[in-house]
Amino acid sequence: MAIFHVSITDEQAALIENSPLFFVASADPELRSGADGVGPVNVSPRGGVPLHILDRNRVAFLDYAGSGNETARHSEAGGPVTIMVCSFEEENAAIVRLYGKARVTPVENSPIADLLLQSEATDINLPTRQIVEVDVERTATSCGFGVPVMSFVRDRGRS
Repeated sequence: MAIFHVSITDEQAALIENSPLFFVASADPELRSGADGVGPVNVSPRGGVPLHILDRNRVAFLDYAGSGNETARHSEAGGPVTIMVCSFEEENAAIVRLYGKARVTPVENSPIADLLLQSEATDINLPTRQIVEVDVERTATSCGFGVPVMSFVRDRGRS
């Protein structure tokens, strides 16, 4: 059963800071599909860049061009965003979810760009697209025993 909090806890922060991968889920608030036929709900894995904890109710990450941009479309429409971080280690079964609303800003217009660019991905051979900031309204931690134990090998590069 999930345990809910009003902000990121120390235990959640430790998992977030040590995770090589997180997932971003977003939805159009009216569940409309995009003009290109993309669905009203999107889930994207994010690796190679950290999820920065700006404070206990705000996180951000540097986003790269590559696939669609549904997170931005859903955020601009006022839709919800959930970030999920899982532990894949044997000794630390846990899942953390951050629920909130996102704001997407071009890198050149973001006041936090310098901070995020210090952790720019070295293996992703794609241009930076934008910065995604999430105002965290609440968090949840659940057991994570359904997540397999796996080892991180490396970030996937694009040649």
